[in-house]
Amino acid sequence: MPLLDIRVPAVLLRIDRNPFHHGTLGAVRSLGRTGVEVHVVADLAGSPVRGSRYVTRLHLPPPPGATTAEIAATLRRVAARIARPAVLIPMDDASAVAVGRLREELTPSYLLPRQPGALAERVADKAELAAVCAAVDVPHPVTVIPDSAAQAAGAAWQLGLPVVAKWSRPWLLPTGRGLRSTVVVRSMREARELYARAEDAGSRLLLQEFLPPGPGRDWFFHGYVDRTGAVRGGGPGRKLHAWPRGAGLTAVGRWTPHAQVQALAERLTGELGYRGILDLDFRRCGTTGRYHLLDFNPRPGAQFRLFCDTAGLDVVRALHLDLTHRPLPDGSPLPGREFVVENYAPLTVLRPTRVRRELAWHASDDRGPGRAMWGLWCRHVSHRLVDRLRGGHPRQDPEVRPRVVRQAPPPAVPSPLSPSAPPVPPVPLSANEVGGAAGS
Repeated sequence: MPLLDIRVPAVLLRIDRNPFHHGTLGAVRSLGRTGVEVHVVADLAGSPVRGSRYVTRLHLPPPPGATTAEIAATLRRVAARIARPAVLIPMDDASAVAVGRLREELTPSYLLPRQPGALAERVADKAELAAVCAAVDVPHPVTVIPDSAAQAAGAAWQLGLPVVAKWSRPWLLPTGRGLRSTVVVRSMREARELYARAEDAGSRLLLQEFLPPGPGRDWFFHGYVDRTGAVRGGGPGRKLHAWPRGAGLTAVGRWTPHAQVQALAERLTGELGYRGILDLDFRRCGTTGRYHLLDFNPRPGAQFRLFCDTAGLDVVRALHLDLTHRPLPDGSPLPGREFVVENYAPLTVLRPTRVRRELAWHASDDRGPGRAMWGLWCRHVSHRLVDRLRGGHPRQDPEVRPRVVRQAPPPAVPSPLSPSAPPVPPVPLSANEVGGAAGS
């Protein structure tokens, strides 16, 4: 009997326009290799993913700036074409939030985890996450939510410059405005000016204390929480190299057992009653040694294939098995296994190694994406260089993580599901996502 129920197709939904999101390819391959039909609802123009032999069919994504209703209409159209229930897997935060809002409407056509209320949206919202961590006693950076430009300048000074500035709902950021989900603020004036752009950003500005990166400080945890509350299909990993260096997505990651990170992840999901796939980011404070939660992504992380055990289980397969009521196999972890993203860490690929390694783009059974990636990537990089030479947008600080020296609950913020909350538009290819930084 096949590992997965191949009678049940999978639909991957990705709203943002990042053509180099290797996590989407990982999900296509993970399911396609078992014989499951894989439908992709995303803009894959200029993306290596469209060349995978495991893509059953591409579907047009929601239009740019789509409302929640338009996203629902797109998914209904796809469901009508497939004509049988399918497992729906959001591949970015914008998709996860939209699917969470539409769960009741989508359940006749799609199989989804029984997620409590608006929990996915709550943990994806940076302001809400700070309150969640305070409530369940999980270390998180002290977070200040200013109500005026003057408060933003004062908070930056009190936290100690430089500080980290984040928009609470990064999936609402518009394209072409020069706004990034996370930046380093180095002066009170910068904090004041950034606050003035809150209306453009579509969500509230957060200021957090800065935690410098360092060797062995960046960790992540991937997992799938099944209907019983057990965490399966993942584990803790250490970020060996990042792109941009010391700040961005995982270019090289290693499966590394870590009892404290594992315990924090399991305690957090247990307290919240979370169900489904998750991707958590932690950073260890060099002063206190505590591991602080920086991000909670309610969807697969881009490097989820790192955690493929001896039974072939990863978080995407665990989701499909659980939602189709099949038993999850009991495999053993493979500590030391590495995941490498070739276009961000080419030298690592060239170095000989004896460790078990999976590449993001190249695979012996699916050569199309790997061949296409280098040509498309070189073209992408050359276009960016030309833009800079012509006086395009200046290079911005790479995404960084906040430093935490104490725990404190942030001020209350309006619920992201309030009647005044703006609709969920697609997240376009922004400056911090050009190389695939989204969904790290």
